[in-house]
Amino acid sequence: MIAPQSEKTQTRILERLLQPENGDVNAEAARFFLSLKFSAADHERMTALGAKARAGTLTPEEDEESDSHIRVGDWLAILQSKSRRVGRSGIARIA
Repeated sequence: MIAPQSEKTQTRILERLLQPENGDVNAEAARFFLSLKFSAADHERMTALGAKARAGTLTPEEDEESDSHIRVGDWLAILQSKSRRVGRSGIARIA
């Protein structure tokens, strides 16, 4: 289990690494990031965890798993947003 302070540190490091305010993803990386998606099994698990969270019945392990899915989804959204800007800027055509 990652300590909460460690998670915050990891997030700050990733934010600096990715620099979401800059649109500096190259075309090859953009295509790759846009192709990433959660599997059907992951979607089913996230739905089940969400239902348990709303019911207030998550175990500590499930709560950590849910938080991890949310963090990964947030980072994927940032990467894909940066990648879409590459396509709109005319620097590269993203298929």
